[in-house]
Amino acid sequence: MMCTGSIRRGGGALEDIVSLTPIGEPRRKITTATIHEKKLHHDPITCLTAYDYATARLVDEAGIDIVLVGDSLAMTMLGYENTLSITVDEMLHHVRAVRRGVKDALLIADMPYGSYHATAEEAVHNAARFVKEAGAEAVKMEGGEKRVDTIRRVIDAEIPVAGHIGLTPQSVNMMGGYKVQGKTLSAIEQLMRDAVALDRAGVACIYLEGIPREVAAMISAEIETPTIGIGAGPDCDGQVLVFHDLVNLTFAHPAKFVRHYADAAALISQAVLSFKADVVSRQFPNDAESYHLAQDTKAALETVLHRKLAMRR
Repeated sequence: MMCTGSIRRGGGALEDIVSLTPIGEPRRKITTATIHEKKLHHDPITCLTAYDYATARLVDEAGIDIVLVGDSLAMTMLGYENTLSITVDEMLHHVRAVRRGVKDALLIADMPYGSYHATAEEAVHNAARFVKEAGAEAVKMEGGEKRVDTIRRVIDAEIPVAGHIGLTPQSVNMMGGYKVQGKTLSAIEQLMRDAVALDRAGVACIYLEGIPREVAAMISAEIETPTIGIGAGPDCDGQVLVFHDLVNLTFAHPAKFVRHYADAAALISQAVLSFKADVVSRQFPNDAESYHLAQDTKAALETVLHRKLAMRR
């Protein structure tokens, strides 16, 4: 039996029961330099979102290169309608939890809407909070050419930045919804200018979201910075999915680019229904799942109870 400090047999403390041994072979720490090396050697880069300790640990132990604490947690974890409402403090809370579960992956944190849009000074201050208070190793900021000066200021503060262009969710109101970007020649030209500007600014990587495959391929070939695609086709240097999309834990129709690798929603629903049925039918817990008194204590207790019963008569 493992000694966990929990009263549950066989464990119970989360850090003990998530995984007993790492998945796969030991690996070196992934850094911003590592993902640049991967692009040079044409090794695909893997990235998944995570928003809590347990998920982060499982993703990290599976050997994923980058763990992104995306502001998508506004919808997946907190039930907001979009990403715009989530605050810096809410993001920090989740980044800290993920940090405890990540050992080897590069940890990138989304900077939420409003945390870097006013002034460069505010952007640096908030980015520093993600590093100092939550353990992020890079921050992600949406926007291309118009965001470059701010991004440079953050990088000058020794904080790596991941760029994000194309369908940028924080601009949903300006875009009129979640629509594929870069569908006209002028829009393609702007995306290319955005990518080149971020590349020259020295970002660690660039997320390409919701753009045609051909455009993403052209950008990836043109710049030295690694590109991470989501809804941008297979020609990017890496791919990212939202964890909840990966395992079907979202409550919306999936986007075209989403592939379900498991159905956690069905698994969890069935587990909950089975628990409910066993409690209602008094099949849970059973005797084996109950704690028992030692024989001498049990005998002494029975003697006391018999005495009480006799006194009532």
